[in-house]
Amino acid sequence: MITGKDVEYIAKLARLTVEEDEQEHFAAQLSSILEYIEQLNQAATDDVPPTAFVSPEHSPMREDSEQPSLSREDALRNAPLQKQGHFAVPKVISH
Repeated sequence: MITGKDVEYIAKLARLTVEEDEQEHFAAQLSSILEYIEQLNQAATDDVPPTAFVSPEHSPMREDSEQPSLSREDALRNAPLQKQGHFAVPKVISH
């Protein structure tokens, strides 16, 4: 169970200011999160191979191959501003 003192310590590590009246509220929320993680840890995953992606179509290890893309005209079709065949945007850096 997370206590108000634990929240105070975590806040200090994160360089956050947590008011005294907020500590118990955050303690309850953090305790709830840890209880949920404990439930997830009890799930049977022995037969599930580790993976970072659910779908193999999104694997970063796929063969790198040339894919068709939009033409310049199609890409610029809905651009609010165009200039010489490119997106035109307002200047964001000034002197």
